[in-house]
Amino acid sequence: MTAKQEWMRSRILAALLLYAAVFAIDRFLLPAGVPTAARLALYVLPYLVIGYDVLKKAWSNLMQGQAFDENFLMTVATIAAFAVGEYPEATAVMLFYQVGELFQSVAVGKARASIGEMMSIAPEYANLETKSGIHRVDPDDVEVGSVIVVKPGERVPLDGVVLSGESFADTSALTGEAVPRRVCEGDALYSGCVNGEGTLRVRTTKAYEDSTVAKILDLVENASEKKARLEKFITRFARIYTPAVTIAAVLLAVVPPLLLAQPFGGWIRRACVFLIVSCPCALVISVPLGFFGGIGAASRIGVLVKGGNYLEAIAACDTMVFDKTGTLTKGEFKVTKFLPAEGVRTDELVLAAVYAESLSNHPIAKCVRAVYADAIDLTRLTDMSEIGGFGIRGVWDGAELLAGNGKLLERYSVAYAPCPEPGTVVYVAHDGRFLGCFIIADALKDGSAEAIRSLRGAGVRQTVMLTGDREDLATDIAKSLGIDKVYAELLPADKVTRLETLLKRENGKSKVAFVGDGINDAPALMRADVGVAMGSLGSDAAIEAADIVLMDDDVRKLAATVRIGRKTVRVVRENVAFALAVKFVVLVLGALGHASMWLAVFGDVGVTVLAVLNSMRCLKAR
Repeated sequence: MTAKQEWMRSRILAALLLYAAVFAIDRFLLPAGVPTAARLALYVLPYLVIGYDVLKKAWSNLMQGQAFDENFLMTVATIAAFAVGEYPEATAVMLFYQVGELFQSVAVGKARASIGEMMSIAPEYANLETKSGIHRVDPDDVEVGSVIVVKPGERVPLDGVVLSGESFADTSALTGEAVPRRVCEGDALYSGCVNGEGTLRVRTTKAYEDSTVAKILDLVENASEKKARLEKFITRFARIYTPAVTIAAVLLAVVPPLLLAQPFGGWIRRACVFLIVSCPCALVISVPLGFFGGIGAASRIGVLVKGGNYLEAIAACDTMVFDKTGTLTKGEFKVTKFLPAEGVRTDELVLAAVYAESLSNHPIAKCVRAVYADAIDLTRLTDMSEIGGFGIRGVWDGAELLAGNGKLLERYSVAYAPCPEPGTVVYVAHDGRFLGCFIIADALKDGSAEAIRSLRGAGVRQTVMLTGDREDLATDIAKSLGIDKVYAELLPADKVTRLETLLKRENGKSKVAFVGDGINDAPALMRADVGVAMGSLGSDAAIEAADIVLMDDDVRKLAATVRIGRKTVRVVRENVAFALAVKFVVLVLGALGHASMWLAVFGDVGVTVLAVLNSMRCLKAR
């Protein structure tokens, strides 16, 4: 608990003990016929101990023209209860109201703490290396290009590149992943990470305000400002509801006794019950708390949600659209197969392919060389050259060596068997003999297929992939992942057009999410109902363009985010329905004279506590 909450708890305990003593004196020690003023004085004492701040807030708000809130309702209701002689009930109402307020404060504190864990990534200082030595300075004072020293156990204050040293960086505060990442000379290092056992010298690449940690902290701090539709509805509802029930209570206290020529006392008691139970605490606290808890639950797994509105949107997502490269695939070329020709050994094909690509800087050449661990004797090669649009030609061991597309082999009159498999096919021939081919494909990300299955299990009805790749390759990838629809050979502008078509089909009935890498896909991310970006630690474009950011690029967390969103919305709706139903019943009973002050306390404080407890489930969403 905070110091303020500890003080509140102590005050409640003192008031409760004082109330118990006063109640015992009133019931068992005061003689019959004691003046009313004496009993009133007894109960006013614990009332003021527990309720002076409520009275103060009510008066302050009244002076500022903001009368209609729960403080005003409680003040009017309890003073009216004193006026009609309901002394024990008036004091008890204020006491239990404050108990409920303390409970709410603790619950909100826990919800904030779940997001506050993200705030702990803020660095307190930077060790700046200068000619006179190392000085501890504020991260804001470090210029781009400066050298900082990060000692073991310290939090990295600014984004940069490692100049010297080797260590492991704990990125769990940013990504939710517990496995540290190895960093050494030349590697990028991001602010907010915790250095392991080695000392690192780092050259900064960004000012603090532009660093990864600053952008994340800004998102966390502003998340509560972007309210969900349910939150906005409750805010508007409370503005109308509170004045309306206050007026209704006044009318209930005055009109019936005038019309029916009855005493005012009984009707004032009914109006007090009406006022107490009408407090909208359960709604105005539990609804934002639910969304706050959902955002906190997402942050614990390394998913940044920019506001309750986006959590609500992802919960309503029925169609999930994916970019392929960098999202479902690694965006890296990889040799997936070597297919030797008849009578050719696989190692013979591999050797020829490696030598053919050994002098090229093309991405395909690099991934071919990666499959060969032995040293390459470049003296065996002569006259190597790249032929644009065809491939590579040279001389290996005195004979012509070819590696490229089918047109290259046709150009040099080498007969070959076309490969029907999807992917980028490279044919290899040596000394006029066709050796076979190998297939280059973009490697799938670990867990991509599992992510698609999990989304379907989470209730996403349709998955779609958009890509600029050839139709056959795209179809093969979509089939292997279990994606429902694929649109291939698209330009970047075509992706937005296709996305808009999907949005029109849904016609607002459900939401369409787009998942991309946040750099090339910014237009589509912004056009979708909710944009989800692969955060890729340090990707500014991802953090800025998207509504939700997966900080470690793990697409498997999409399903978890959808589940968190749906649980949050479900809990919030339960709270709204439960609170309104109970309050409506007690309001009617109170107006008819069948509800006591104690039932009114349950209708307000009891319902609020139950709603807050229900909202706390969002914090534990998995």
